[in-house]
Amino acid sequence: MTRSPAPRRRTSVPPVDPKRYAPTADYPVRAKMRRLAADTHIDPHHHPWGQLAFSVTGVIRMTATRSTYIVPPSRAVWIPQNVEHMVNVVEDAEIRTLYLYQDDRHVGPELSPPADSPWRHCRVIEVSSLLRELVMHLGTEPGAIVPGQRPGPREQHLIALVLDELRRAQQVPIGVDLPQDKRLRVLCESVLDDPTRWSTLETCAAETGASARTVARLFRSELGTTFLQWRQQVLLAKALTMAARKVPMSVIATELGYASPSAFTAMVRRSVGAPPSVFFS
Repeated sequence: MTRSPAPRRRTSVPPVDPKRYAPTADYPVRAKMRRLAADTHIDPHHHPWGQLAFSVTGVIRMTATRSTYIVPPSRAVWIPQNVEHMVNVVEDAEIRTLYLYQDDRHVGPELSPPADSPWRHCRVIEVSSLLRELVMHLGTEPGAIVPGQRPGPREQHLIALVLDELRRAQQVPIGVDLPQDKRLRVLCESVLDDPTRWSTLETCAAETGASARTVARLFRSELGTTFLQWRQQVLLAKALTMAARKVPMSVIATELGYASPSAFTAMVRRSVGAPPSVFFS
């Protein structure tokens, strides 16, 4: 590839000092609130505990390992301990983050989990109305916890309910894999920023100066899929964001380049096995 699309201009900010919100075995859940403007980029970092992040308002995109996740207010993304991740703010957002204590017996909200616990991996979950309200009522004051310090009685009840809601939360089969190849990574980031601009493999090839065969080969070798299949996951993530803002399905279908709402519905059914009315509810 000889040319790359110009990257969007972003404002980079460092992560908040993690020690100010560190959970402990006695204080297993800490909450943090942060307001960030669109196109803000939080530098790559990691924590020795698990993290659950979602937007109260706005949309964020969180990238970890080789996948990226679009997170509207109706969803949350789980990042296990010591997994490097970074955040891009898609729309002005108020972000609520939960830090969950982890050791050999705790993985996410589970106690003594099996080795194949899903909480050992990044995942997107549904945010129930109860979970959302519980998180909103957790204290977000920073400060190191004194050894042996426990939350007060009310917060203990809130934390217990938060953990129970997390155990019950449904996983959402949405996430977009990213390549390691730097040339293809730039192209994939451009598609994530504006998927309607990149509707065909030939469009991508023409923009980058590579042949369609070369781009197709990179998608197969790096991501194990075709460009169109990968782009469908991007469109699903984009549609999920729009649905969270209560945009009508007919408008979503049109803005994502589908000739009709029925064509968009067919794509969603093929991808997730459910119609938009169910998947985006």
